[in-house]
Amino acid sequence: MAQDKEASLLEGNDPVTGHIISTTIGGKNGEPKQTISYMAERVVGTGSFGIVFQAKCLETGEAVAIKKVLQDKRYKNRELQLMRSMDHPNVISLKHCFFSTTSRDELFLNLVMEYVPETLYSVLKHYSNVNHRIPVPLIYVKLYAYQLFRGLAYIHNVPGVFHRDIKPQNVLVDPLTHQVKICDFGSAKILTKGEANISYICSRYYRAPELIFGATEYTTTIDVWSAGCVLAELLLGQPLFPGESAVDQLVEIIKVLGTPTREEIRCMNPNYTDFRFPQIKAHPWHKVFHKRMPSEAMDLTSRLLQYSPILRYTALEACAHPFFDELREPSARLPNGRPFPPLFNFKQELAGASPELINKLIPEHVRRQSGFPPNLHLAGT
Repeated sequence: MAQDKEASLLEGNDPVTGHIISTTIGGKNGEPKQTISYMAERVVGTGSFGIVFQAKCLETGEAVAIKKVLQDKRYKNRELQLMRSMDHPNVISLKHCFFSTTSRDELFLNLVMEYVPETLYSVLKHYSNVNHRIPVPLIYVKLYAYQLFRGLAYIHNVPGVFHRDIKPQNVLVDPLTHQVKICDFGSAKILTKGEANISYICSRYYRAPELIFGATEYTTTIDVWSAGCVLAELLLGQPLFPGESAVDQLVEIIKVLGTPTREEIRCMNPNYTDFRFPQIKAHPWHKVFHKRMPSEAMDLTSRLLQYSPILRYTALEACAHPFFDELREPSARLPNGRPFPPLFNFKQELAGASPELINKLIPEHVRRQSGFPPNLHLAGT
C-alpha cells in the first residue's frame, strides 16, 4: 500500500542521471521500517504537472517510473487519492509515494509506479515508420483496444472516476506480454452527479464534442469518445479527427459524422443555442476506412463515436462487442504463440451488468476452467 514519507535527501530541481533519492517505507502497524533508494536514469515525460522519470530501485534492481509533482501545501493531491483507490490489471499501479524538498523549500510529491516501457503512441509511431505506414496488425488492435475498454470499465464503475485525458500517450503497453495499462490520472476526477466540471479538458484530437460545445455536466462517456478515437487511430494508422484548434476540431468531426441535429446538440449541451453550421452529410464509415476493414471494426467505432453521449456504448458494452470475439476463442494466442495477457480476470467492474453481458464477457472455456457453472450469473460480485 502506498505511504506518504519524507525523503531523507534534499535534492536539486531536476532528477539527473545518477541522482539518488532515498526514502523510508513501512513502520506502521508493527511493520519493520525499510529504506528504499532510487537512482534516476532518464526523463520519460514532462509537462505542466512536473516530470516523470525512469529510476532503478537500488535494493531490488527493479525499474520504476516516478512522477514528481510540485505540491501546493494548501491542497490534497487528487491524483494520489485516486491512484490509492484503484487496483486493476489494466490500470497503472502505485507502489508508494513520498515527499521531497528542494533547497528553495519547494515541496514535491513523488508517485512511485510500476514501469512499463512503451505507449500506444510509440506503437503507432513504430508502424508508421515501417514500410511507409503499414497498419498495426489487427490482433494487436483488438488486444490493446479491449484492454483499454476493460480498464475504463473498471475506473468508471468501481472508484467512479472519469479519466479525462485518454490518448495514445496515456495508454502503456508492455512489449513482451502486450498487457495494456491506463496511466496519468493528473486530470482525473471522481464523478459527482450534478456537479459542474471544466469543459477545457482532454487533448484536442480526442476531445468529445460536448466538451467543444462547452458542456460542464458531462459524464464518463467523454472517455468512451476518446477511446473510440484511439481505436480509430489504431485502425487507420493516423488520428481520425486531427483538428488544429477547438473550432477546427469540430469541423473535422462534422466531416465524418455530419452536422449534428438540434436534438444531438441539446443532448451534448442543453445551454448551447448558437446553432450555425453548414449542413454536411455524414461520411460513410466504409469510406473513412480502407476496403479490407472488417465490418465489426467499423460497427464498434460507429457505436462509440456518437454525438449523443447517452447513445454511446459503455466501456463494458464495448468489451462485449463481436470485434473482440477472436480474443475469446479457446485457442487464441499472440502471433509468437505465447498466451495473451489475462483478459477475463474481472473484478468489481461486472457489478450491475446484465447476465447476458456477463456470459458474453467471460467465455465458456474460462468458466469451465474456473469451475463456474456454464451459465454464470455473477450476481453481487
